[in-house]
Amino acid sequence: MASPNSYKLSCSIPGHEMDVRGLSAAFFPDGAFVSVSRDRTGRVWVPNSSPDRGFTEMHCMTGHQNFVSCVCIIAPSDTYPRGLIATGGNDHNICVFTLDQPQPLFTLKGHKNTVCTLSSGKFGTLLSGSWDTTAKIWLNEKCMMTLQGHTAAVWAVVILPEQGLMLSGSADKTIKLWKAGHCEKTFTGHEDCVRGLAVVSDLEFFSCSNDTSIRRWLVTGECVQVYYSHTNYIYSLAVFPNGQDFVSTGEDRTLRIWKQGECQQTIRLPAQSVWCCCILPNGDIAVGASDGLIRVFTEVEDRMASPQDLQAFEDELSKTTIDPKTGDLGDIKMEDLPGRDHLDEPGNREGQTRLIKEGQKVEAYQWSVADSRWMKIGDVVGGSNQQTSKKVNYEGKEYDFVFTIDINEGGPSMKLPYNVTDDPWLTAHNFLQKNELSPMFLDQVANFIIENTKGHTLGAAPPSAADPFTGSGRYIPVAADNRAGFGADPFTGTGRYIPGSGTPTGAPVGAADPFTGGGAYSSAASRQTSTNIYFPKTDGVTFEQANATQIMAKLRELNGGAPGEYRLSEEVLGSLEKLLVSVCDPCASEQPTTEQISLLWKTSHWPEDIVFPVLDILRLAVRHPQVNESLCGGDADNGVALCNHLLSLMKPQARPANQMLALRTLCNCFSGWRGRALLLAQREAVLSHAADLCSVCNKNIHIALATLVLNYAGSLHGQPDLEAKAQCLSVASAALESVQDKEAVFRLLVALGTTVASDQTAQDLAKSLGVTSQIAKYTSVTDPAKVGECCQLVLKELQ
Repeated sequence: MASPNSYKLSCSIPGHEMDVRGLSAAFFPDGAFVSVSRDRTGRVWVPNSSPDRGFTEMHCMTGHQNFVSCVCIIAPSDTYPRGLIATGGNDHNICVFTLDQPQPLFTLKGHKNTVCTLSSGKFGTLLSGSWDTTAKIWLNEKCMMTLQGHTAAVWAVVILPEQGLMLSGSADKTIKLWKAGHCEKTFTGHEDCVRGLAVVSDLEFFSCSNDTSIRRWLVTGECVQVYYSHTNYIYSLAVFPNGQDFVSTGEDRTLRIWKQGECQQTIRLPAQSVWCCCILPNGDIAVGASDGLIRVFTEVEDRMASPQDLQAFEDELSKTTIDPKTGDLGDIKMEDLPGRDHLDEPGNREGQTRLIKEGQKVEAYQWSVADSRWMKIGDVVGGSNQQTSKKVNYEGKEYDFVFTIDINEGGPSMKLPYNVTDDPWLTAHNFLQKNELSPMFLDQVANFIIENTKGHTLGAAPPSAADPFTGSGRYIPVAADNRAGFGADPFTGTGRYIPGSGTPTGAPVGAADPFTGGGAYSSAASRQTSTNIYFPKTDGVTFEQANATQIMAKLRELNGGAPGEYRLSEEVLGSLEKLLVSVCDPCASEQPTTEQISLLWKTSHWPEDIVFPVLDILRLAVRHPQVNESLCGGDADNGVALCNHLLSLMKPQARPANQMLALRTLCNCFSGWRGRALLLAQREAVLSHAADLCSVCNKNIHIALATLVLNYAGSLHGQPDLEAKAQCLSVASAALESVQDKEAVFRLLVALGTTVASDQTAQDLAKSLGVTSQIAKYTSVTDPAKVGECCQLVLKELQ
């Protein structure tokens, strides 16, 4: 018989088709609760009287156009005696429902990014937090106030019982206390994103974080206790009515029950991410997880599941696989692990884990204090010190790795399966597309894969087709998919920007163009015998790839909310789409028309907060000879106007997306002789404005900046213009002081090499500027190897 303080499974509730991201107990009907999911729905569940003591779906709520991230209940009022349900989603909206209607009663709009947290207070007040770094206070269907002060996503908000006091927790690692819309205090202590907040009383609250800790705070600012037990991100908290005991869930697959300041019980679930929890009116605990199930746990024996269902739950748990890279079990050295007899020794604390060797398998067990036994919680695969490992089964397929990806400012963790023979960029592209996430995360996800699979050779070796710009096995859209425009801008479509287009003809094996990847390095021997393939780089490096469908979809979406004077007619949108198709497809029968180019130029002056998809079209269009000539030099004034417009979008205070796309457009202007001539004529202004972006903390901007400098260096190679080369050296040197991204560093090194190659005067100038000592630190860089190799070649040139 279970201990009276031990929680056991009461029931499992299917219904959602994707991760359950939010739960909240409802005021009506009695014992009901609400769930929301990434399947874009919310559902109201009511207790049923069947023998399994489960829950029945009362109704399903729809209204969001994307994932639903959070939910809260607005207390009953005279107008709505049963209360209201508020849900927030990735469509930036808050939908408010009654408990008996599937469509929203009304929708609150105002956030500029995902609404990921909600809290309700007195008088129908609603507090929301968003990835747009703000919290908003809503009342009577209107935004009354915007709370600004956080520098990253606001992941958690809560309204304290005392009227006027509100809390917000952020990916900037801080918690802020607000009163009457003003920040009264900032709480620091967490070492990573703050993911959850829960009220204890008028004077105290809990917080949880990606740093694996839970903290108890006084509103006066003091942290009075820190709780440790979780081994991975903690996503949610819920406090029992006594105001002292609480529960927490997280990325370590667990629900943890805390009583009297200690973790009294750890319940593992057969799902990696346990996103949310809530305390039901009868004291039971509901949790939602990444497998789409809601599970209810109880300490009341009469409400516990049948022995058969309890055994089935334990059996399901025992069959799960645990990757030590996500399960936080550390390096697994099978030869050092004990055998099954190690389980004869009792554990010394609730939730203690023990690994044993069973034949050729590693099994994980957890100690249950209530049952006084070791429970199997899964098979461990993929020890991080091993060169070969058992595959991980995910969604019915076997993979070498199943990663947990935390998107943007500690954003929502999702599962990413990967085999070492796969291309990391294509895998990242497919992952973002499957989860309907912003493609702006492409580089972040792909680099995560590359970083976390170093040295692993679990499958067959990938073919030798590496690109020094992206690492081995780079995804090359023209090789994988011949459709025009495949591989889109990270801000507007899927895929990845590719410097250069296609495989250069006649490249010797093992000595490829580092900007295109064709026939790239295949062995150390070939590197030793190859010539300098890095510089001088005299043909322009451009940002070629894009998904026209995605760009137009974003353009139409933003056009729908554009101010009246900027809204485009369907005819204009159609013209822009034809232009985009014609410039993306080299075999297109139709060429850009003067009218289409004029419309593009006019639309590029849209408001800065919505112009980025137009800039993306402009970026692609200037590669076309006809557009390049028209905008860059058909009329002398046209070219200057284009430059000035792009420079206005590159001001330090401008939006990062616009800064990046303006830089990339300038880079692509080098693809035509008109554009190259224009930029050389405007060099001083262009490079001066570009240099101002060195201090911006954005790797994509830094890569675009480095590419622009490189294109100038290539255009100036062999020319006697020392003043222009001096500016290139100066900007490259300044950029190297602040740029951290290795890709940007590499391009700056190529720019330096191109500038000084075969030019003694330029070499002397570079040495006088201290370039030699500045770049010497990069000679030892081996990841990626191209950085160290290129740096050594530059230094050799400067000897």
